[in-house]
Amino acid sequence: MLRSKVESLLFIANRPMSVKKVAEFLGADKEEVRRAVDELAELYNQEGRGIRVMRHGGEVQMTTAPDNAKAVQEFIKDETTGELTKPSLEALTIIAYRGPITKPELEQIRGVNCSLILRNLMMRGLVESDGEPGQPQTTYRATMDFLRFLGVSGVEELPDYEKLRSHESVVKVLEIGQGTPVETPEQSASGPGDAGAETP
Repeated sequence: MLRSKVESLLFIANRPMSVKKVAEFLGADKEEVRRAVDELAELYNQEGRGIRVMRHGGEVQMTTAPDNAKAVQEFIKDETTGELTKPSLEALTIIAYRGPITKPELEQIRGVNCSLILRNLMMRGLVESDGEPGQPQTTYRATMDFLRFLGVSGVEELPDYEKLRSHESVVKVLEIGQGTPVETPEQSASGPGDAGAETP
C-alpha cells in the first residue's frame, strides 16, 4: 500500500523530503504520493497524538508533537551527550575505517539493522552522509568533528588504519554481499598458494 510505504520513509528520514523525491524513490505518481501524505496528516495531526506530519513548500516531514517538546529535548540531550553504546561504537569504528560506506554494507558487516544507530551518530555530529539518509546508495563517513576530537587530521592517521581497513574478514563479508571477488593486500602479496593464510 502506497500510504504505508510513504509513512515508513517519513518515519526513517531525519530531515524533510520533497513529495517529488518520495514519488521518484517509490516509483509512484506525485499526485498519489501527495494524497497519501494528506491522509497521513489527517491521521496524525490530531489532539492526543505524539506525531505530526508537517508540510511546507512541497516538502514533508514526520515530527514530534509540540506539546511533547520538553520531553523530546531531554531525551535528545541524553542521547547526544551520554556515552556511546557498544553497538554505536562498533558502527562508528567501521564507518571510520571503511568509509565512505553504504548502510547495506555496514549492516552486512554488523549483521543487524543500523538505521537508529546511524541517526544517533549523525545527531551527535560524528557521521555525515552524501545524500538522503536511508537510501541504499547513500554513503556515510566520519566527520571533521570526529577527527578533531581524536586529534588526527585524517582517517589515515587512525591506529593500524591500512591493516584494519583491508582486514580480510571484513573484505570477505563485503565480497559476499557484492557478489564480486575482492583481493586483499595480504592475498596480493603472498600469492595464490598462501591465499588462505590467516591475517595477523
